[in-house]
Parts: sequence; C-alpha cells; structure tokens
Amino acid sequence: MSTGLIGRKLGMTRVFAADGTAVPVTVIEAGPCHVVQVHDGGVQLGFGTRKASRVTRAELGHAKKAGLEAAPQVLRTFPASDGDAPTPGAQLKVDIFAPGELVKVTGTTKGRGFQGVVHRYGFGGGPASHGNTRHRKPGSISPGTNPSRVIKGKRMPGHMGDERHTELGLTVVKIDAERNLLFVRGAIPGSRNGIVTVAKQGGRSRHD
Repeated sequence: MSTGLIGRKLGMTRVFAADGTAVPVTVIEAGPCHVVQVHDGGVQLGFGTRKASRVTRAELGHAKKAGLEAAPQVLRTFPASDGDAPTPGAQLKVDIFAPGELVKVTGTTKGRGFQGVVHRYGFGGGPASHGNTRHRKPGSISPGTNPSRVIKGKRMPGHMGDERHTELGLTVVKIDAERNLLFVRGAIPGSRNGIVTVAKQGGRSRHD
C-alpha cells in the first residue's frame, strides 16, 4: 500500500471540536489516485487526467500498461508501506488516512516576485526618522579590504517564493470519504487549486 496520495489544495476553513474549540484547517481534495507502476518498494500514483492533445505516445503507453484509458495529469512516487503491494490500475482513496494521524504535505509556495531583504528575510531595516534614505536597505554587504568580495550565501534582495516546501507534523482532523476530502490542521504551502502531496509522517515531527 502507498504511504501517501496526490491532491489539490481547495482552501482553508474551520471545524469545531467536541469541546467547541474552533480548529483552523486546510481542505485538500486527496485522490482518488490510480496506481500506475510498482517498483523497488515504491508506488507510482497518478492524479487527474490530461487532455489527449497534450499527451505523448510514451505517456499514453505508460498509462495503458496500468489499464488506464487516459494519461494522469500528475505522477508522483511514494514509498510502499508494509503489507500487500497494490496492483497497477488499483484505486487509492483518502481512507488510507485516519483522524489524529500525523502527515507531511509538500507543495510549491506562492511566487512573490523580486523582493527586498525586509520582506524576504525579515530584516529590521534602517531608521524611520525624517530625512533618512535607508529605510529598507540591507546595509553593508561585505568587508572592504579582506576578503574584498561578497561572501557566498549572503542574504540579498532577489526572487522570493515559487519553491518546493514540505510542512511537517500536520494532524488529520477529519476525513470526508464520500467527497475525497482531507481536513488537515494548519496551513500548507501553495495557492488555491495547487497540486500537493500528502504522506504519512512515519515518525516524530520536528515540532514535537
């Protein structure tokens, strides 16, 4: 069995616990995913369908080997869990997860374009007094005489966001098996309708 699913981020809302506490959750449309290939302890899953006009013959042939009529929109490989290995063509749904389980979600963060150091890294900026001209400037970037160059890795203005990011230690709050919805406590990376992968944590979280 696969340890994860491919899904789509739908947005955020809140659910109420038994004691009336409001819990902020992200709603993920997780699956259904078809097993496309099984190899060396890994399970390749497919999510969605791609337009026939945008599919190569190699991609279509790869999908037909698993008994699928159309090529999936997204392919991702997950480690296989203990137990019987799924067969190509099998369908996995959101019920592989359980409420209270820890999961990790991987997605592509929102692109922020070119940003300065105050927004990009949280620099404090310069004085805000009247007449000052370095409110949001980074300040000195290197010694002058030695080593006479900017040190590699110096935090500078530049492109922000649009990166792969994994959020660990998220708790599954609720599962809607009929609509393939997964309610995960907290925020996950990516914009609305962005593709994400949800996998079982498999151990302690860094937040523990």
